[in-house]
Amino acid sequence: MSFLRTAARITLGLAMVGAGVAHLTTQRQEFQAQVPDWFPLDEDLTVLGSGVVEIALGASFVVLPRRKRLVGALLAAFFVVIFPGNVAQYVEGTDAFGLDTDRKRLLRLFFQPVLVLWALYGGGWFRRGDRR
Repeated sequence: MSFLRTAARITLGLAMVGAGVAHLTTQRQEFQAQVPDWFPLDEDLTVLGSGVVEIALGASFVVLPRRKRLVGALLAAFFVVIFPGNVAQYVEGTDAFGLDTDRKRLLRLFFQPVLVLWALYGGGWFRRGDRR
């Protein structure tokens, strides 16, 4: 595996662990503000659950390099699953994490595909013959 791909995998994994810990601690209320009004589960339960998932996926991406393809795919799927929440934040005009204008919230939406591609790249999905 290339140095760049490994660095991308570890960086994203550590960022996910950090985000997950923030879900459970210091940024809990900020994350609650991002849960869409239409989502059927309690906001706090949603934030806690997604935080645990982020920690598990992030840590797995770092410490299980032999499972990088699986974890990368799961992480990419996670980013797709939470995308409607980002759209809802834009549509509902919810301020959180410094996203306090429609323009900032809209620009954030374009970063989500970057995260999906980053997870897939770190997982080795764009390299032929890398099936480990």
